[in-house]
Amino acid sequence: MRQLGSTLLALSMLAGCGSADFESSSESPSTGSQQAALTSTDVDVAPECQGIITFVNGASFATLDAYLPSDVVTRLVAQRATAPFATLAQVSAVQGMGPARLEQLEGGARAQSYIGPSCVGIMDSIAVSADDDAAIVSLVNSVSSTELHDILPSAWNGAEALLGLRPFTSAQAIADVGGIGDSSLRSLRNAATLSRPFDTLVDAVRALPNNGNYGVTLARHFDWWNIVTTNGTYNHQLVCFGLEPNSVPYYAEVRDGLATPQDVRDAVAGTVAAANADANGAIPASVISAGLANLHALTEGRLFKGCEFSYSNDPWSNNSIYIFVDNKNGFGVITGSWWAE
Repeated sequence: MRQLGSTLLALSMLAGCGSADFESSSESPSTGSQQAALTSTDVDVAPECQGIITFVNGASFATLDAYLPSDVVTRLVAQRATAPFATLAQVSAVQGMGPARLEQLEGGARAQSYIGPSCVGIMDSIAVSADDDAAIVSLVNSVSSTELHDILPSAWNGAEALLGLRPFTSAQAIADVGGIGDSSLRSLRNAATLSRPFDTLVDAVRALPNNGNYGVTLARHFDWWNIVTTNGTYNHQLVCFGLEPNSVPYYAEVRDGLATPQDVRDAVAGTVAAANADANGAIPASVISAGLANLHALTEGRLFKGCEFSYSNDPWSNNSIYIFVDNKNGFGVITGSWWAE
């Protein structure tokens, strides 16, 4: 994969700026080990809901007692005197603070004006903001079956249920679906929200004018199975890595090993540089730096399955595509280049 990274960095020498329309991600879980959480911002309280934590840390015994049983309040007050609460998980760990009590705590925080409409509430042990709610709904309603199963590799039945019941109008309705629990909702929230700066960069690259003869490909949401099995009438060369045996197209060459964070970063950086150079620096430097920093956080400590291939739909064009999908949480990137006579 190091050779792949070097090859993709050479894309910065291209003069192209176009991008293939692959927005729309992977069917089966794969092998490989990794330790890190998705990112350091994988928290259980949205900033708009931080008032719930402020409420449990700062409200008087009498105020808390109006919403929770006295014995539970006694334990909360004793715990916060030792160390203030910072997460919902810490609050939940106090004896008696189950899901129903968390709802009561949220109700008290709302009634006492610690939180407002920008905090939708607590669902499956996560305090979700209105923006998060909208992002989760948008993702679940629009994502491909392939990508949804990659985001939820350990919740096949839950993913299938979501596909059968969508469209949804709220994250709560998604959380209420059988097979979607704490871990699954958090995975969906993470997939929908934690890549926002990088998504902004991807959108900026894709919005650049297409000169019709050559350019680059960059996308975040895509159905990799559909891409590798339906594109290319001429010169179709496919190499895949890290896939389950039943997820490998029969004509693909299989390579050992998984892609590394640096492979993904090199691929994206080369593609962005190529696109921006051809557009005379049209993408603001702040968008590039924020997007690449976000990508660095999203890929740190991760491993990626995927494919690389070139194909032509006719004798007068060619596409080179590189697909990376985190084999634990489904975060995916497709990048590459194309030309046409």
